[in-house]
Amino acid sequence: MSKSLTERQQDVLRYIESVRTLEGRAPTLREIAAHFHFKSPNAAQAHVRALVNKGALESEPGKARTLRASASHSSAPAHPGQTMDEKDLETLRSVARVPLYGSIPAGFADGDSAEPDLGCVSVDIRTLGIRPTARTFALRVRGDSMIGRHICDGDIVVCEHGVTPRPGAIVAALIDNENTLKTYVVNRGKPYLKAENPRYPDLLPAHELVIQGVVVTVLRAFKAAS
Repeated sequence: MSKSLTERQQDVLRYIESVRTLEGRAPTLREIAAHFHFKSPNAAQAHVRALVNKGALESEPGKARTLRASASHSSAPAHPGQTMDEKDLETLRSVARVPLYGSIPAGFADGDSAEPDLGCVSVDIRTLGIRPTARTFALRVRGDSMIGRHICDGDIVVCEHGVTPRPGAIVAALIDNENTLKTYVVNRGKPYLKAENPRYPDLLPAHELVIQGVVVTVLRAFKAAS
């Protein structure tokens, strides 16, 4: 890598090359932002723009996902049959990108919580012991009704759609057209949603209870004290 690049720019460049090697296309700005835990794709765009300005990245005009390292900055194989660093490849293979579909209340149910796709979150499948599928998605938690299950405001829950929940499972649910995150409970054959904070009531469906996803893991970003 060129000495003119910052350490973070080198990391971004290496990540773009790795994705191209494994998937045959460059990552999107949202994927770059999710991988490096940037607050928004704008931060990823700033790094990409800096790499282009420094001549480290190039792309085909008018075509999406064609970013590639320039010849002078590429760590691609110099000879046929040569592979990139196996450690880098193994690290990338262990990381899956899960779509982030906005937020979900962990408090009182909310009928206006729907948000558009916000990109992706990176999940280390070896550390967490899960293997995402096409039905895996993530939601950011809003509220504190699930603190008894160690789920806090700002956490991200990774869910699996299409799974039948067992009693005691944490679920993302639509109850009477309102979204919420709660524990799934069955009492005398009738399901309801249980809050894990005594400040909040349990929720019994008046008309409909639809399980949108069963939580398989929780992600939490460390926040340093100011």
